[in-house]
Amino acid sequence: MTDIPPEIWGLFFSAFISSTLAPGGSEVLLAYLVNSGEFTTRLLVSVATIGNSLGAMTTWLVGFLVATKISSQRVTKTLSANAVETLQKRGAWILIFSWLPILGDGLCLAAGWLRLDIWRCLGAIVIGKALRYIVIATIFVV
Repeated sequence: MTDIPPEIWGLFFSAFISSTLAPGGSEVLLAYLVNSGEFTTRLLVSVATIGNSLGAMTTWLVGFLVATKISSQRVTKTLSANAVETLQKRGAWILIFSWLPILGDGLCLAAGWLRLDIWRCLGAIVIGKALRYIVIATIFVV
């Protein structure tokens, strides 16, 4: 672990925090590191994707745990009827859009709250996050 450069840890934690309910700016850090040429783009995209996906799954877990304390009927009253209907209709694959600012965090929280399948949620989240970071890295590659 001590061999991992601080920039990589910084990107991981920035991506993780960016994907929880806290604000962050992992895209800017990724763009900077890609442009620096110090690390491979594949490594940077992978680290950002893993960190961001783990952060989203943390938000999913919070929703899941809150659901044990609050009834699903109360949840559907709290969340907009459209959001609940969309998540129930589209299922976990809607989490491909979990990278969207603010909305993505809400989708992950609601997916956990509605107890959508954890593996499908994880798959959709990783796909969405990876695609976003690939686009960002491609734009900023030297």
